[in-house]
Amino acid sequence: MNTPSYPAFSPYLTVHNAAEAIAFYQKALGAEERFRLTDEGTGKIGHAELSLGHSLLMLSDENPAWSKSPQTLGGTPVKFSLMVENADAAIAKAVAAGATLLMPATDMFYGFRSGSVRDPFGHEWMLQHEIEKVSPEEMQKRFTAMIKNCPLSQEGSK
Repeated sequence: MNTPSYPAFSPYLTVHNAAEAIAFYQKALGAEERFRLTDEGTGKIGHAELSLGHSLLMLSDENPAWSKSPQTLGGTPVKFSLMVENADAAIAKAVAAGATLLMPATDMFYGFRSGSVRDPFGHEWMLQHEIEKVSPEEMQKRFTAMIKNCPLSQEGSK
């Protein structure tokens, strides 16, 4: 048997209907299924692994005994950042596959063209590609200028 290798860090998602999630990630993000473990009694997926570029995405169906999905929790504070060849095309592909557009692709101060979507399972994805190399010092200058011009960002510091 060929045992898969594992990167040092891999996200693990909990979803309603893991089989649909796997199909969505394949269609929207080009993921490839490595394997899945299915509960023969319920048909629910207890664990699945998907290759996503050089990364690994693990997921399972929600099980109230040990994991809850963003839909059950009412949202998620976690966002996934996925580097793609073309952010505009990747966002369009994800939306066509059923994702909700949160932010269209925009040239960002940190040197990436970036946008975001929410997948049908409640997880948020930043899809982006690099458009320029920006040093941390220059990035700080641009960030400071952006914050000064954004009234909503100041509300959290009061």
